[in-house]
Amino acid sequence: MLARNAESLYWIGRYVERADDTARILDVTVHQLLEDSSVDPDHTSRTLLRVLGIEPPKSTLDMWSLTDLVAFARSNADGNSIVGSISAARENARGAREVTSTEMWECLNTTYNALAERERAARRLGPHEFLSFVEGRAAMFAGLADSTLSRDDGYRFMVLGRALERVDMTVRLLLARVGDRASSPAWVTVLRSAGAHDTYLRTYRGALDAGRVVEFMLLDRLFPRSVFYSLRLAEQHLDELHNRPYDRVGATGEAQRLLGRTRSELEFLRPGLVLDSLESRLLGLQQSCREVGEALALDYFHLAPWVAWTDAGRAVPAAEAGAT
Repeated sequence: MLARNAESLYWIGRYVERADDTARILDVTVHQLLEDSSVDPDHTSRTLLRVLGIEPPKSTLDMWSLTDLVAFARSNADGNSIVGSISAARENARGAREVTSTEMWECLNTTYNALAERERAARRLGPHEFLSFVEGRAAMFAGLADSTLSRDDGYRFMVLGRALERVDMTVRLLLARVGDRASSPAWVTVLRSAGAHDTYLRTYRGALDAGRVVEFMLLDRLFPRSVFYSLRLAEQHLDELHNRPYDRVGATGEAQRLLGRTRSELEFLRPGLVLDSLESRLLGLQQSCREVGEALALDYFHLAPWVAWTDAGRAVPAAEAGAT
């Protein structure tokens, strides 16, 4: 597979997941601001912007100014807003049409073209109109990708990007709650933002406290949005991409080594100690995701040419030119 196509599929997976997760997080926050009069809109908005890595403005924030920044902003070069993420995913898909299915392209293109209309509807009816649309289209795209792509390297790169983005977003959610009381209602917000509330209640029979929420979001082996599940999924697809996942001395690629180490640290962590040094552990996970992304770029996306002529850029002397 061409490196540019592999990179495009990887970033399609990341950007669609980013749009979906951002819409989920913002939707829960908007409902919280509307339903709970005791919540400070400015403080809550700044907390969310910090989670998403968006620079907050100096002016006071409310529900609509927060929605403008997180959902509708088009000037964010990093694609942190929902519109920015969908635009970036569509642009990557447009350049990799030969390795994406027609259904996937039509889903992304239709979603992108409907954003302006959905934004106008949201300003009349409320942000949920726009956010639920994005969540539904992201779910549709994931379903179309799963049902129309062969399980080849292209599919693996896309799932790898999706899994790494999911790890990063879950870690950001938990980082925002470090230091909160064990019984704080903010932990319910974490679960709802990740779409984990119902599954958590079924798993723990309704008992809610910080330790169990963090344990569920970090270590659960069955919930698809937990950090451990996503790391294991990313590691599995990276092993398949490598074809020769291990040699006699262990992992043969830097990205594999980083993923395996990160997954092992979580896998053998004592559940009762999950809150100990939580902030440093989460920051370490975030750093690992960043390093894995950089290693993947070097290993597969060829940011630097593999072959460089030794005399590139050197003028050929006249004597040598005449001799040839």
